[in-house]
Amino acid sequence: MAIRFLLNGEWRSEDRVPASTTVLDWLRGTARLTGTKEGCAEGDCGACTIAVARPRRGALRYEAVNSCLMLVPQLDGCAVTTVEGLAGPDGALHPVQAALVEADATQCGFCTPGFAMAMFAYAQGGEPAEEPIIHEALAGNLCRCTGYRPIVEACRKIAGLPDSAAQIAPDLQGVQAGMDYRCGDQAYFAPRSLAEIADLRAQYPDAVVLAGGTDLGLLASKERKSFPVTISTAQVAELQRVLVGRDGIEIGAAVTYTEALPHIEQHYPAFGEIIRRIGSRQIRNLGTIAGNIANASPIGDTIPCLMALEASVTLYAKAGSRSMPVEDFIIGYRKTALAPGEVIASVHIPLPRPSQQFVAYKLSKRFDQDISTVIAAFSLSLAGGGVKALRAAFGGMAAKSGRAKHVEAAVTGKPWNAESLKDIDALMAKDFSPMSDQRGTASYRLRAAANLVRRLQFETGDQSAPARVEAL
Repeated sequence: MAIRFLLNGEWRSEDRVPASTTVLDWLRGTARLTGTKEGCAEGDCGACTIAVARPRRGALRYEAVNSCLMLVPQLDGCAVTTVEGLAGPDGALHPVQAALVEADATQCGFCTPGFAMAMFAYAQGGEPAEEPIIHEALAGNLCRCTGYRPIVEACRKIAGLPDSAAQIAPDLQGVQAGMDYRCGDQAYFAPRSLAEIADLRAQYPDAVVLAGGTDLGLLASKERKSFPVTISTAQVAELQRVLVGRDGIEIGAAVTYTEALPHIEQHYPAFGEIIRRIGSRQIRNLGTIAGNIANASPIGDTIPCLMALEASVTLYAKAGSRSMPVEDFIIGYRKTALAPGEVIASVHIPLPRPSQQFVAYKLSKRFDQDISTVIAAFSLSLAGGGVKALRAAFGGMAAKSGRAKHVEAAVTGKPWNAESLKDIDALMAKDFSPMSDQRGTASYRLRAAANLVRRLQFETGDQSAPARVEAL
C-alpha cells in the first residue's frame, strides 16, 4: 500500500520511498521543499522543524516535530505543513512570517524556517503570550546569529491564531493509515492491535519496534542505517491510552511525552519538570516513556524517576501478558528483560501516598535538552522528624540506572538531618563506581550524587539545623 498524507494542503501518495528514509531527506531530495534545513540531524537544533497533525483519539492539532528523526511512513494518514505552506496562494505572508519580518528576527535565515514552524505550532495551541511558555515553545530551536530577543518578540505577536487543523480535519476523516508498506528490501508495518504486533514479532523476531523514534531515528539520520523490517506501535489504539485510576496512572506504550505530561505533572510535579528537560517540544511530541525504558540507556531521564516511584511495565506477547518492576526490567547496559516476541504494552505509575514526597534533580551542562551527567530521583516518607522510607535512584552512575541501597539503608529510621548524612560520600561509593567521560569524571559524579542527597535533606528536612553542602 502507498503512503498517503496531506502536504501543504495537497494529497501526496508515495510507494517508491524506502521505509528507512527520513522525512527531512524526502522533503529536500524528493519533494524539493528545501526550506526545511538540516542543521544537526539529531533533533537538537530545530532547523528541520515541521508541523504535523496526527489524528489521535479523535483529536487533531498541529504539533512541531523534528523531520530529521521521523521516517516517511510515519506520515501516513497525517497532515504536514512545511515553511513553504505558510504563505497564502497569492503569496501573502502568513502572520508568523510577517511577525518575524516586523520584529527583525532573522539574519542568515538558516534557522528561520524551523523557528517559523515552531511558532506556527505554538500559535495553534491557543497558549497565552507568556514569557516562560514562549521560551519553552522555542527551546528546541537554536539561532547562532540573530539573538533570541526579537524572535521571542515575534512569537509574542502571534499567540492564539485560528486553528488550522480544524480546516483540514474533514480531509483526514475516514483516512486509515495502511497496515503495511514495502519498498525494495524494506518493510514497514503499522498494525492496529496488540495481537497483530505479537503476530508480527513472532514472524519477524529481528524487526525494529518503532514508538516515537527519537532515538531510533538517529540511526537513520546520523548513521545512515536502514531497517529491513520496522513495526510501528503508533496505530494501536490500546497503546494510545492514559488511564488514571485509584491505584495509579497507566500510560500506553504509544503515548507521547506531551500526552502523558499533564497526568504525571498533576501528581508528581518534579517528574513533570524532568520530562520538560528531556527534550524540546519537538522531541516530546514524538518520543514516548515506553521507548525511553526500552532504550535502557544509563542516562535515560525517566528511568530513575520510575524506579524511585516503584513503577512497573506490562509486557505483551502471543503467549500472554506479564508485569514487572521497571527496576527489574533494566538488566544491563541497554539491555532489558524483554523476551523474544514481547513488546512493552504500558507503564504503570502508582499514585502518591499521603506522606510521600517525590523530588528529582538533573545535572547537565546545558539546562534544556541536554544529556544528563547525573540524574537523581527520590521518593521520601518522613514521620516524626525521621526517615520512614527512602527510595533513591540514580542515572549516569553505572552501566544502568539503579538504586543507592546503602544510602537508603543508612538513613531509614534515622533523624532526617545533616548529621545523618555525614558518611554519605562513602556510602555512595559503595553503591556506584561511575565512569569518567566528556560529561564528568567519576569523582565528580560521586561527589555530585552525594550532594544531591544533601540537597534533598536541606530542602525537605528541618532547615533550622546546620546543613553541610559541599561544592559540586
